[in-house]
Amino acid sequence: MISFDRKNETFYLHTKNVTYAMGLCDGNKLLHRYWGKRLKNPLKKIDLMDFPFRSFAAMDLSNTSSDVVPFEYSAFGTDLRVPSVEFTFSDGTMVAQLTYQSHEITEGKPKLKGLPATYCEEGDAVQTLRIHLADTLQNIEVVLSYSVFEAWDAITRSVEIINHGERMVLDAVMSATVDFYGSPERELIHLDGAWARERFLTKQPIVHGNQGIDSRYGCSSAFHNPFIALCDKNTTENYGNVYAFNLVYSGNFKAGVERNAYGCDRAYIGIHPTDFRFVLEKGDSFQAPEAVLVYSATGLGEMSRIFHRLYRTRLCRGKYRDIERFALINNWEATYFDFNEDKIVEIAEKARQIGIDTMVLDDGWFSSRLSDKNGLGDWYENRDRLPNGLEGLSKRIHEKGMRFGLWFEPEMVNPGTELFRKHPDWVLQVNGRKPALSRNQFTLDLSREDVCDYIIETVGGILSRVPIEYVKWDMNRTMSEPGSMFWNELRQGEVMHRYMLGLYRVLETLTQRFPDVLFEGCAGGGARFDPGLLYYVPQIWTSDDTDAVERLKIQYGTSMVYPFSTMGAHVSAVPNHQLHRRTSFEMRCYVAVMGQFGFELDLNQCTDEELATAKKTIETYRKYGAVFHRGDCYRLKSPFEDNLFAAEFISEDQDTVILIVACSQPTPNAPDTFIRFRGLDETAVYQLEGSDQRFYGDHLVNIGWHFLNNQESQSLLLIFHKI
Repeated sequence: MISFDRKNETFYLHTKNVTYAMGLCDGNKLLHRYWGKRLKNPLKKIDLMDFPFRSFAAMDLSNTSSDVVPFEYSAFGTDLRVPSVEFTFSDGTMVAQLTYQSHEITEGKPKLKGLPATYCEEGDAVQTLRIHLADTLQNIEVVLSYSVFEAWDAITRSVEIINHGERMVLDAVMSATVDFYGSPERELIHLDGAWARERFLTKQPIVHGNQGIDSRYGCSSAFHNPFIALCDKNTTENYGNVYAFNLVYSGNFKAGVERNAYGCDRAYIGIHPTDFRFVLEKGDSFQAPEAVLVYSATGLGEMSRIFHRLYRTRLCRGKYRDIERFALINNWEATYFDFNEDKIVEIAEKARQIGIDTMVLDDGWFSSRLSDKNGLGDWYENRDRLPNGLEGLSKRIHEKGMRFGLWFEPEMVNPGTELFRKHPDWVLQVNGRKPALSRNQFTLDLSREDVCDYIIETVGGILSRVPIEYVKWDMNRTMSEPGSMFWNELRQGEVMHRYMLGLYRVLETLTQRFPDVLFEGCAGGGARFDPGLLYYVPQIWTSDDTDAVERLKIQYGTSMVYPFSTMGAHVSAVPNHQLHRRTSFEMRCYVAVMGQFGFELDLNQCTDEELATAKKTIETYRKYGAVFHRGDCYRLKSPFEDNLFAAEFISEDQDTVILIVACSQPTPNAPDTFIRFRGLDETAVYQLEGSDQRFYGDHLVNIGWHFLNNQESQSLLLIFHKI
């Protein structure tokens, strides 16, 4: 776990397979020592003379250049690489020098005030190290917190800034920086994209200079995800050293790696410093978001499985963390805004007949919401569409033995609504400037307590009044003009972070007040698919793109960090509404069933054969959902490298194995392909469900399953049982 070697002044953070080490130099300089496979023997005491002098480097430290010293956490002025933290002090200076003061090691893991974070439960082998650094001249304290999840092979980091001096400004704060001294050839992996193609896997060589990803859109965004990994050149699913970082935050972020002239890499992740200035008066403190650090010695697959195990058990919370959830139908792509109560009930009745248990009413049920140009903010029923109100519709759905779900977009407001007329100052805006419309709507200023209270009261009032078991929480525009009419001129740089604190307070209040409601996140599809949101909602709509072929890439990329238990995945109609592509109903079912399964089409338009396939897939989902959602996933074929997707899921007890294969593009007169399994007991025998065929584990691993990719939308779902 965590220990401090006083003789060699070295901190050790041990998980079952990993060691992370830091050491004190000259008694007060905290340097990074090691991160990798678990060490069996102690490190020698570190000395600045261990690092060579470099001429024309940033600054000399006992004849050593700071540009090559691997600092654990450094302020601007200590060295001139990307700083861990930046300040502006009351005297106008910005230079700080952080030195070690003290530390403590405690059992368990404390909560972060106002922020989501991983957590531990009674009996968990989790310890926390807090290291106190300080700039004694400016009277600033920096507390580094490290929590070690021994059984999960994960380490988390966070930073608290405490001002004991005069007023100062926090200009930038990274939640984690890690210096790699003498780096070999490495690659940077991240997940990028846009609306309808979120979290595509990208690899690029790390070169000299600064390269990275970020979001300045007011959310973690579809463009980049708050995740990076540094890995050995040519790392694969099963080979190579991987050092991964994920930020538990849903707002603006920055992450990347800087390689300097001497081949030293500094990885960093934290809140984006653009439009961030946090004023700290004497006695004030600032808590930065948590970063999750994962190391794998055996490639990307094990990295992902570590993230998956941690997030589904010690990040997601509540009633639905450990149980299988709903098989639902959402009316959006079936009706868009053209619906009434009877049409929704008709869709529900057809859904009930094939085993769907939840009917979700999407956008358009409230106020004057006849299109996306009006209604947001006025959360009361449109009686022309729902003459008996939400209560009446909910009653009719429940009488069919189904659950009822509802869509909200509470963070937004349309102009022309009652809410906007009463409170035009509740919109994010810069005083004196006209705020810009995007998607015909403004963003409400959740940095304000009164706005957050309005959302809690309004959404909470409906959930108290109407029997509702599921809520889809949407957010359909990125933010612009990030200013507030509430905060004074000193605090405008705090608005974007205070917005996130406000959102988290709203979600914490509502999810705790209504623990039996399953909340699903959404942001124009998957633009806020991040660990910060997963702390409050156990699943997120993965993408508005429901095309089965595109979903292969989207879900594959998402699974780099996030478990399939968190991915909302639906079967939609063809031609697909985003790409107009036609894929087989079977393939659409097999692609969606890996995630939180549902439908987004009018089942009354389906053929009898399609309805039979849907019913059979729902039965598979109910019987084996736990294998997809709580078992281990092995990615066998990448749609980014091949025209095939293949994933294998192994149950927690290792007795059930599911293989899903899908063809993104057929090959005429295709060559033979063998899908080789991983993670099986090679001495065991596995029987294919629905047949008398039996296979040795070593045959499945070393020879594989024969798949001929010569038909459009060809797909497989095979279930094996260890006998």
